[in-house]
Amino acid sequence: MRLGVISDIHANLPALEAALEALRQEGVDEVLVLGDLVGYGPHPRQVVQRLMEEGLPALLGAWDLRVAYPLPGALPQGVGWATLAWTRAQLTEKELAYLRGLRASYRLALPAGRFLGFHGSPKGPEERLDLMAPMKDLVALLERLKALGLFLGGGHVPLYRRVGAGFVADPGSVGLSLSGEPGADVMVLDTDILKARFLKVPYDLGPLLFDLRAWGLPSVLEKVYRTGRFSQEGQGLGAD
Repeated sequence: MRLGVISDIHANLPALEAALEALRQEGVDEVLVLGDLVGYGPHPRQVVQRLMEEGLPALLGAWDLRVAYPLPGALPQGVGWATLAWTRAQLTEKELAYLRGLRASYRLALPAGRFLGFHGSPKGPEERLDLMAPMKDLVALLERLKALGLFLGGGHVPLYRRVGAGFVADPGSVGLSLSGEPGADVMVLDTDILKARFLKVPYDLGPLLFDLRAWGLPSVLEKVYRTGRFSQEGQGLGAD
């Protein structure tokens, strides 16, 4: 089986369209979306509607949670905070209901073993699991989860690491990649031989930047889209 895995779309419709087209060309058997559909970018409603049309299995990300539910307590600071209320205001009750209905985990049982997917960590979308933790810790985690493979969104940097007989992986970010190179991150996994490929898919920045400016969203995002990294002024924004 060839599994396409994407994450962290962050309301970037041109990037999502490019990623979906790349996966179509790859001829994958299934596509998994690891959450953070909204937040930051200018197309929250369009992205949610597109995913609803595709009917893809999608997980609840940290920003989907924050948008769908006005949670008590301190709000995240920085660029994400600046786009949170605006994002929520763009969505109708139909799109908000879709976000509230997103599942927390993904499970795929194949002859080779069981594959699990989460946003952030198995503990919740706002938690973070260090995929570069000591090997023995990750081996123990896979054993506890009874999983051969573990997909986690939220890191915004593509990573695939063999752990014992299995693996842990983050597909990177479709709409807000921090890999140091612009474009949409896409992962394709051959589940039979546990071989992963990462694609960096280019997309047209023009419509994205036009809408970003038209809505008056934080200009620092433009630099992220162009370079694949936060500038010095954008450090510590906690994109997850």
